[in-house]
Amino acid sequence: MQARDKLYINGSWVPSTGKGTIEVVNSATEEVMATVPEGTPEDVDRAVQAARAAFDEWSQVSVEERGKYLQRITEGLQARSAEIAQVVAQEVGMPVNLSMIIQAGLPTMTFGSMGQILDSFPFEEQVGNSLIVREPVGVVGAITPWNYPLHQIAAKVAPALAAGCTVVLKPSEVAPLNAFILAEIIDEVGLPPGTFNLVTGYGPVVGEAIAAHPQVDMVSFTGSTRAGKRVSELASQTVKRVALELGGKSPNVILDDADLERAVSDGVGKCYLNSGQTCSALTRMLVPRARLSEAEEIAVRTAESYTPGDPFGDGTRLGPLVSATQRERVRGYIQKGVEEGAKLLTGGVEPPEGLEKGYYVRPTVFSEVTPEMTIAQEEIFGPVLAILPYDSEEDAVRIANDTVYGLAGGVWSGDPDRARRVARRLRTGQVEVNGGSFNPMAPFGGYKQSGHGRELGKFGLEEYLEVKALQL
Repeated sequence: MQARDKLYINGSWVPSTGKGTIEVVNSATEEVMATVPEGTPEDVDRAVQAARAAFDEWSQVSVEERGKYLQRITEGLQARSAEIAQVVAQEVGMPVNLSMIIQAGLPTMTFGSMGQILDSFPFEEQVGNSLIVREPVGVVGAITPWNYPLHQIAAKVAPALAAGCTVVLKPSEVAPLNAFILAEIIDEVGLPPGTFNLVTGYGPVVGEAIAAHPQVDMVSFTGSTRAGKRVSELASQTVKRVALELGGKSPNVILDDADLERAVSDGVGKCYLNSGQTCSALTRMLVPRARLSEAEEIAVRTAESYTPGDPFGDGTRLGPLVSATQRERVRGYIQKGVEEGAKLLTGGVEPPEGLEKGYYVRPTVFSEVTPEMTIAQEEIFGPVLAILPYDSEEDAVRIANDTVYGLAGGVWSGDPDRARRVARRLRTGQVEVNGGSFNPMAPFGGYKQSGHGRELGKFGLEEYLEVKALQL
């Protein structure tokens, strides 16, 4: 077992002011794999003071120089990508081959892309007699979730550093080990002390201390909508900037002229990625009522090909959920679906055969789900697909937009123009058209209670910049 017994503050590894530790559990074996410090508000204050002191210097470092640091961090992540993939596969449960591509690959890409964006980003522009300059917002508190742990960290830390901000990071206590790898890389590349700080701990203690701290200029939070509301409340007391990327209940609208085989099988995969532990997962599949039985047959066949098992095992397509709490939550939603009258096509609450140990849930598909059912409205965060029949294109758009969320969506049609037309009517931050692939340079973020602000690409960089006008 690995013991991480120090925090990274002001360029050094230092003990926490508290004595507590947090156990990190392997999601496939249910065994404790490591411990990390249970940070305190005093630790947060030390980290914020270090970031505040470092800001004056770091914000004046040239754009070229900041780009070089980001490139060195990118190289450090590349060199340790196999280790990152393995650590996250144990923490979160994503099959290791996928973890290599996504959990290790995306953060490396994000740091690399920020360096490239800096080369051409317009930090200054002339408007009439004014010089408009974009300057770093200041000290950034970054609070990140466990499902794509290092990717979510990179989506905040890379643009914040690129902008000239200094950072205090609180990673999820459920999957914190990958953050220590990043801190080691940052230490090795020699970022000025205090530019990046790492404090592990619980949300209600460390997270709240960051959000409420008067010397934090901006807080960027990814996680549940409930926790996002709390972050906003605390941040409002000092009127700091807030960026939120929260929950989702994303609709996948399959129109009546779509290739059903392709659309449904792709949709099941988009629902089950990372065992359904994806905020942008396409968890509501909307199909024409006349083609419902056809869609059900394809969905069941596809779902049953997602073999649950050890993330390190050959042929595993579905790993465990991240924790016992998460497993109980997901099973509770499956039970709720049955109780409310949805038609269970495959899966259910029982553990998959032969997988009594580990936080496994059967890949599950419900049909004949109606828009007001709990499983059509609330984010489940597990491998549970809800199929909702609709009667017309108008009906489909209405159902698609009928939740408090608006993070992602999908549209399938044999006519690309029709697909785009419907996609424009979805009130969501991203829409996949006919299975269009994820673009790490496109803006990511939500409408409605899925949050505000955008991450990734140049849009992610803009979040961390203030705009000043010099009247000349």
